[in-house]
Amino acid sequence: MNKVNIKDKFKLFNQYWTPKILGELNGNHVKIFKAKGEFVWHQHENEDEFFLVIQGQLKIKLRDQEIVLNEGEFFIVPKGTEHLPYTEQEAHVLLFEPKQVLNTGDAVSEKTVENPEWL
Repeated sequence: MNKVNIKDKFKLFNQYWTPKILGELNGNHVKIFKAKGEFVWHQHENEDEFFLVIQGQLKIKLRDQEIVLNEGEFFIVPKGTEHLPYTEQEAHVLLFEPKQVLNTGDAVSEKTVENPEWL
């Protein structure tokens, strides 16, 4: 058992929208990713998605509203809800998701990461 310094883990990679796994608990992965620009519209049919901003600002477009998350704020996208994360400047984000969740949900694209790297 080791403690994890999230800020140190963000220093280990530079790619955007490429989740990295930091740990596992109760069938869920604790993941981080760096965001910049626009992701893809997608949804997770059977899973909620938890976004916690560690650094910067993340915006999440929903079909009927936009959520703006600043450092220390989180939002849970309910399962089955289409959403589009994006940023204007680099943001660092932590996720909690069931292990089987694909980062792009139902929208397979060049941003899909089927086997995220463990850090």
